Amino acid sequence: MCLRPAGSSRFPSTLVSFTIWPALNTNRAVFLDRDGTIIEEKHYLHRPEQVVLFPGAAAALKRLQDAGFKLIIISNQAGVGRGYFTLADVERVHRHLRAELGRHGVRLDKIYLAPEAPDQPSRGRKPSPQFLFDARDEFALDLAESYLIGDKLIDLECGWNGGVKKCLLVRTGYGAELERTAHNQLPPAVVVDDLPAAADWIFNASRPTLNHHRPLTTNHQSPTTNHQGN
Repeated sequence: MCLRPAGSSRFPSTLVSFTIWPALNTNRAVFLDRDGTIIEEKHYLHRPEQVVLFPGAAAALKRLQDAGFKLIIISNQAGVGRGYFTLADVERVHRHLRAELGRHGVRLDKIYLAPEAPDQPSRGRKPSPQFLFDARDEFALDLAESYLIGDKLIDLECGWNGGVKKCLLVRTGYGAELERTAHNQLPPAVVVDDLPAAADWIFNASRPTLNHHRPLTTNHQSPTTNHQGN
């Protein structure tokens, strides 16, 4: 859109160009693994005091939230199914995690949890995309415009199976090891250093293409209007 600034009749050929950005698409989400992606990987983490946010993780989530993305965690917690800790322990960890993120203005829209061990029947354990479909139905999401970030192959497979726009592997947690040992399985994914780098990539990928138009010009006669006070 091109407009003449106020009082521009004295400068008839001067135009101001404005870029109109589309409204935020609130029907998209960033799905996130928990351990190794948002917080440090700990062996069967089950106590609130074990929760340590990665540097820059909260700020990255805040940027995504402010851009209109739903923030949804999908986490396998096989320690419950194996009897190492309880669902109540997991809930205490999640309350603490929500509180820590809340100090930075971040609100998680949902945490989906699969407590079963790998050898137990499970409706939503990754790499199953079931929780993505549940979130799609609950929040009216467009999965084709959503992203998934994780540090394990099962995270990426969950996103691929669910049809998200792009899966991103972070090198935190188990990500760097996976990049070294299974790089031939990663071509569909984007590999980045950490959650802040993943957020940067998503912002760059989501930036609308700008259409550059030549300004419209017309011939103007000399102004006759009285411009007192301009």
